[in-house]
Amino acid sequence: MDKEALFSQISQALVDMEENTVVELCKKTLEINIPAYETITQALIPGMDRVSRLYEEEEYFLPEVLICSDAMNAGIDIVKPHLDKNLLEKPVKVVIGVVEGDTHDIGKNLVRIMMEAAGFEVYDLGRDVPLDRFINKAEEVGSDFIGMSTLMTTTMDGMKTVIDKLKEKNIRDKYKVLIGGGPISQSFADRIGADLYTKDASEAVRRVKEIMGRS
Repeated sequence: MDKEALFSQISQALVDMEENTVVELCKKTLEINIPAYETITQALIPGMDRVSRLYEEEEYFLPEVLICSDAMNAGIDIVKPHLDKNLLEKPVKVVIGVVEGDTHDIGKNLVRIMMEAAGFEVYDLGRDVPLDRFINKAEEVGSDFIGMSTLMTTTMDGMKTVIDKLKEKNIRDKYKVLIGGGPISQSFADRIGADLYTKDASEAVRRVKEIMGRS
């Protein structure tokens, strides 16, 4: 079997939620000495990109995305020990969480799943996150992005507070601030000085890739 055909089968198995098949095919790539990096970038990630499009088109929903993500991660676990570390790009680092006062995290969780599937290094702070924690974690890990979400109008202003605190510390330019959630809009993002507003997880991944020149 040639390499392209094998990659196509891996991508299709991932889309079809066939984790065992993904694992077996990834083992096959190692047996025939296909570089692990190629399997990830030309088979697993493209497969997850297709899942992302199916989600955007409302053919797949959160349960399907989670199963596909598990399949992709299972494949990555097989080939990862064989990676040539010198070939890896510096990963995009994202700190995300639900702002203080809000415990709704389904949307945030989907963003994390999609970002991890795209190869980003994601630091998920969870829900009801103290505002200073976003900044402290971003400083600790050298993040590229700070992502905040909320589903409550009463906690929206916490996003502005984080941006204001970044300015006070003279580190606003170090980070791109990404916001989202039910009550959030582009006009709100503009008003508080956020860099990026997206309406869903797929768009968030796509826009981050564009900003980082990875699209």
